[in-house]
Parts: sequence; structure tokens; C-alpha cells
Amino acid sequence: MEKSLFSLEGRTAVVIGGTTGIGHAISLGLADAGADVIASSRRLEQVERTAGEIIAKGRKTLRVTSDVRDRQSLDALLSAAVDAFGKVDILVNCAGITRRAPSIDFPEGAWNDILETNLTGTLRGCQVFGKHMLSHGYGRIINIASLSTFVGLFEVAAYGASKAAVGALTKTLAVEWSRQGVLVNAIAPGLFRTALNSSLLDGTDRGREFLARTPMGRFGKTEELVGAAIFLASEAASFVTGEILVVDGGFLASGVNQ
Repeated sequence: MEKSLFSLEGRTAVVIGGTTGIGHAISLGLADAGADVIASSRRLEQVERTAGEIIAKGRKTLRVTSDVRDRQSLDALLSAAVDAFGKVDILVNCAGITRRAPSIDFPEGAWNDILETNLTGTLRGCQVFGKHMLSHGYGRIINIASLSTFVGLFEVAAYGASKAAVGALTKTLAVEWSRQGVLVNAIAPGLFRTALNSSLLDGTDRGREFLARTPMGRFGKTEELVGAAIFLASEAASFVTGEILVVDGGFLASGVNQ
């Protein structure tokens, strides 16, 4: 039987920030598609839990923590993956933080923390794993962009700046690396309910505005991002690079909804 274009059998994936929220859903989704998946984050208990879920799906994994602010931890993650599996084919950069406050006096320290994690952390992951992929002539890198890559969202300037820059970084790396077999794309999620944002989405004027501006009339479920990740990680996307794939229920297409 011929293997599906969307099959990830024989592939090894690393998902940084892969133990909660969107990253967790993508980790399990890539495992369902056939990949061995290493879901890494800062907290060992979350790494252990997600590893158990991946093993329950019949896939192989490792239990390795990492912090995108610490390049040595990413080097160690790559080394552990290569020692165990021989190579890393797929990297998903999911680690991210945000903080809401008026831009007029947004603290520089908080600004720097957000840029350090969301933008420079993504760059570190791309550099560490990209060098390995370039040496093998094959790789799929998926970054996580945002609605704020494209539009301004009230009082999250640092987050928006970081995610707009992730979009630019994704395109630039695609231009530099694609001829050597490493394709770099991003997913831009719309509003997805997670443990961290459910109170915002369900109980505030901001949440109601997000919902009103989403033509599908509901928030996304994190598992609804899995198809986009599988597509970009698979041979079905063998001529797709430098793309920011928006999964947002129509939010960015929306003008007037009634």
C-alpha cells in the first residue's frame, strides 16, 4: 500500500513548547500521523506527562526539558534527539509568552522578556536545529505566528512586535535555506481556547469582540491546528516554503459580519 502524502512515518519531530496548549495538541497530532515526537518544555512534569501520551499512541519519544532562552539547553535537546533517533526531520517552535498593558509606559524589562522568548527564542531553535537539518539536506521547520503578525491588537505591542518579526524571520529563513532542502513555514492561529485564556475569552468584552469578529462564530479547538501542522511537516507541502498559514475561523478575512 502506497504511503499517504500526509504520512509522517519514519520522521522524527521536536516540538519546543510542546507540552501545553497549542504545542501539546500539535505534539500528539504529529504522533498520530506517524512521527516519533519529542515534546519539550521547561517543566519536567509536563514533559513526562506528554511523553506518556505519545508512547500510548505507539510512538517513540524522549523526556528532555529545554528553555528557548538558553541555547545550551537547545543544543542538549538536539544532541539527545540525534543520539536516540539519528536525525531530526521536523521542528515546531511553540514556546511563547505575552503580557497586556498600555504601550505608553510598557516596562522595558517585560518588553525584552517577550522579545527574548518569542522572537530570539524562535531564532535559537531555528539555528540549532536548522544547522543539523541543512547538514542532512532535509528539514521542515514550523514557527508559530499570530493574528498580531498581521493586525494590531489592543495593548499587546510587545507580543505583536515579536510575532510580526517571527513572520519576517520565517520568510527570510525560507529564502536562505529552501534550496538546501529545509523548508520554513509558520502557522498563525486565531483564537483558540486553552487553559490559560479561557477566562479572557468567556468573560470579557475583549473575548466577546474576538468572537464577534470571527465569522465562524466560535473559538477554535487546539486539535483544529493539527491538520495545518501535519500538512506543513509532510511531503504534501514539498513546494511550500516561506508561507504563514492562517487558521482563524475567518478572522482576518472579516470586514462586516452583519
